[in-house]
Amino acid sequence: MPASMARIKTEELTARLAVLIDADNAQASVIEGVLADVAQFGDPSVKRIYGDFSSANLSSWKTVLHKHAIKPVQQFAYCAGKNATDSALIIDAMDLLYTQEFDGFCLVTSDSDFAGLATRLKEGGKKVYGFGKRQTPEAFRNACHTFIFTDARTPNGSELPHVIKTQPTAGRKAEVAPNKPPPPGKAPDFPMRLMLDALEQSFDETGWVSLATLGSVLRKLQPGFDSRDYGFKKLSDLVKGRNDLFVIAERATPGQAAKMMSLRLR
Repeated sequence: MPASMARIKTEELTARLAVLIDADNAQASVIEGVLADVAQFGDPSVKRIYGDFSSANLSSWKTVLHKHAIKPVQQFAYCAGKNATDSALIIDAMDLLYTQEFDGFCLVTSDSDFAGLATRLKEGGKKVYGFGKRQTPEAFRNACHTFIFTDARTPNGSELPHVIKTQPTAGRKAEVAPNKPPPPGKAPDFPMRLMLDALEQSFDETGWVSLATLGSVLRKLQPGFDSRDYGFKKLSDLVKGRNDLFVIAERATPGQAAKMMSLRLR
């Protein structure tokens, strides 16, 4: 296949995404990093933000909307205690679900009220990516296919520095506490229980699993999984840091000539 045709084919397969931002529950300072993450999942064909931009509370958003080509959807707060922003975002999401061809939705908010919307979009066969703070309730985080903590980004959009490397943990039978969101600025312990569960569900008859397959299973088990939360930029760096647990090798995938990074338990 000519290179030009291969490039066109790849572009055709790029997922079309709708990025919907709740200005009341998202920070303008991290939007650059959020959009960088979105680009890894597909093409953000629609980018809309909802809020009352006549309010001083949302003034920080005004400086980034044009830069990132985000369309503001003005919602005046006519009544105290009534959230018109949530309603407008949900209505638009349903319109986009039914009237346009989108492969997935990126919901940028820390509000658990959107858990029902995420569930409905998943029922409609769409991928749902959530972006929010660490204190985002589990109801919304778990309703998404993948949830990314915006705390993993600094205000200028760059990744947080590698702050803490985890220490080796004793073998497979070690007691491991359930994973909980760590305090801001501190990397949590290595996710032993989660990693073992993911390996058990994904390894082949020889005990090996490709890194790509492992990453997919990890996100299914814990939608908010992100290697940056553990002080590592990529999943490959996270597992390489535990050579006491894993054997890592480049292995050929059945039916394919290319080799992929794979691992198994020692």
